Amino acid sequence: MREPSNSQTESLLLQKKAPVMISACLLGIHCRYDGRHASCPDLIDFVTTIPFIPFCPEQLGGLPTPRSPADIKGGDGRDILSGRAKIINADGDDVTEAFKNGAYEALNLARLSGSFIAVMKDSSPSCGLHTQYCEKPSGFGIGIAAALFESSGIRIFELRSNDTFPTRNFLKLIEENH
Repeated sequence: MREPSNSQTESLLLQKKAPVMISACLLGIHCRYDGRHASCPDLIDFVTTIPFIPFCPEQLGGLPTPRSPADIKGGDGRDILSGRAKIINADGDDVTEAFKNGAYEALNLARLSGSFIAVMKDSSPSCGLHTQYCEKPSGFGIGIAAALFESSGIRIFELRSNDTFPTRNFLKLIEENH
């Protein structure tokens, strides 16, 4: 199967008029826990031609920037959604409800806009598909916003700030949904 070119992908997204949900830190927004960003230059270049919605679940949940780093205790994002785990920050505060509220607010944005794809920051206890900031036997688990998006049928593409973008996997996600 031949992959669509960037212009074909952009055309498909524009025809559907469904924006891509994107972790705001990947777009250079200073919203990470440490007050910094995780800017991905290739992603920034790509999104100039497609509809997108930047979001930060932690800010949407009411957490400040900067904020204390947090870990998922007792599982991962799926376990938080089922009530079996919590998110505790480095100060010992339970910030589970803020993370949960932010994940649901991000999902509301996706649903309102008709978005079906998200590009999310790797390793995050909110956005990561494979975060080490959790307690799973494998050492890695899914973040809470990523778990909620996944369970709601939103396809997730995990990205690091130094990744090349778009990748074959992202292009495949776009093609599969059109």
